[in-house]
Amino acid sequence: MSSSTPEPLTTGLQLRSLMRPEGSLELSLVEVEIAAPREGELLVRVEAAPINPSDLGLLFGPADLSTLLVDGDKTTAKIPQSFMALVAGRMGQSLPVGTEGAGTVIAAGPDAASQALIGRTVAVFGGAMFAQYRTHRTADVLVLPEGTEAKDGAASFANPLTALAMTETLRMEGHRALIHTAAASNLGQMLNRICLRDGIDLVNIVRSPEQVRLLRDMGAVHVVDSSSQTFRSALILAIAATDASLAFDAVGGGGLASEVLSAMEQAQSAGAQGYSRYGSSVHKQVYIYGGLSPAVTLLERSYGMAWGVNGWILTGFLAKLGPVGVKRLRQRVVDELTTTFASHFTAQISLSEALNPEHIAAYAQKRTGEKYLVIPTID
Repeated sequence: MSSSTPEPLTTGLQLRSLMRPEGSLELSLVEVEIAAPREGELLVRVEAAPINPSDLGLLFGPADLSTLLVDGDKTTAKIPQSFMALVAGRMGQSLPVGTEGAGTVIAAGPDAASQALIGRTVAVFGGAMFAQYRTHRTADVLVLPEGTEAKDGAASFANPLTALAMTETLRMEGHRALIHTAAASNLGQMLNRICLRDGIDLVNIVRSPEQVRLLRDMGAVHVVDSSSQTFRSALILAIAATDASLAFDAVGGGGLASEVLSAMEQAQSAGAQGYSRYGSSVHKQVYIYGGLSPAVTLLERSYGMAWGVNGWILTGFLAKLGPVGVKRLRQRVVDELTTTFASHFTAQISLSEALNPEHIAAYAQKRTGEKYLVIPTID
């Protein structure tokens, strides 16, 4: 038997999400065919895949998770009629889920570059990672250092590259410091480590005194608690101390983005020479990159005219950065994989356990600092 086909695989399990026109969501494990890798391709045995917030939207959409039921080999839930129009475009499509993950290369295309990676642990970004096996382009995987376990490299893309992209945005747009909401998350902790290492002032917004202590113990300088009665004044002081004019908001819904803009305006106006009815001339920018709150985004305009609120997505930024810049960021992730970009996981579950309503009730909460890791090899 050739070294490119070490085991005669024909099928493997893959987690799928299906929405039906009658208003139901179905989650199931589907047996899918495994094609032999072609030139420039690898076949990866997936050994770890994190459940990211972005995965939850594809998994569940607007389904009412209080209606979850196990129906034979499927887990189902009802989709409220009022939300059916939002998901009309995916009705009847069985979609694979899982943004990223890592595992061992067990087969490769005939080219030398692919063959050289057989037996190596690689990280993969590109969807359909909640599966036992994944075929992927050789050029797009991240080859992890020798001896790295899959679970340590499973979250090598979404959070690390997002955190790095935030600091890249700061430099590209000429800001001096940045603000981050939901800052006690895995991503927030990475961003804090990056900023400390790179000498960038960072204002961390968290939601409890425990999260304040967590980040301060990690060396964070400016941490403000949105649940505190002194939140607004503390935020203004932190912005004044750092001259932050750029914010990344993971919450999305509600008035937090507006509060941040208002605090930036007050901090900037305090040092302004004279009064301007148009507010501070410093441009204040908030990028909404997450949706922890599904509520409407509220903007109470109390921050002059030099401001912006935009959506922000990693893939769009990476396209703007270009191949050379992306390669530089990816190499930094590899170099600092177990330090700056180390991830903590609350629990490890199998593919079948990912369909269990009890586990879903836990990981769908998107609690700050809690992250689940799917281990497909358990199944």
